[in-house]
Amino acid sequence: MTIPKKIHIIGSVGSGKTTLAKEMSSKFYIPYYELDNVVWKRLNSGDIRRTEQEREEYLNSIIQLESWIIEGVHNEDWVSNCFHNADLIIFLDTRYSIRTYRIIKRFLKQKLRLEKSNYEPTLQIFFKMFKWNRYFENIGKVNFFNNYGIHTDKIEVIRDTKCIKKYFN
Repeated sequence: MTIPKKIHIIGSVGSGKTTLAKEMSSKFYIPYYELDNVVWKRLNSGDIRRTEQEREEYLNSIIQLESWIIEGVHNEDWVSNCFHNADLIIFLDTRYSIRTYRIIKRFLKQKLRLEKSNYEPTLQIFFKMFKWNRYFENIGKVNFFNNYGIHTDKIEVIRDTKCIKKYFN
């Protein structure tokens, strides 16, 4: 099997996107990018949201590369080029209860400084993650398949991240 050179991983908060992207990047020597870091400029003084133009230019510069793994929850219009240019779209449809557990676990690890975070792990962000998780479950999934179901030939829906290991072995 030929390993795809351009892979987009989408899923809710806590679905395993970043972990999978890191594992695949390491195994296949393909650089990975987080969409959150396309949206935000990460500065020591604090995060600054990129303008729409900056965000699109940055994402398009990544998409033009020979190979990439892009991961994120975003499925709005500004990400559409990424889906169109991907050789493979992995839709992580991890169970809601597992995602909830992972949100709690991640927050505790970040607060105890056992896990690095791109943001300050505040209670406000913690509660927003539950809101985002519910939104993805009820609206984000439907929107993704309504907008990008045309790419059904390159979409792999993965409900258990262990299944992805079988897919690439």
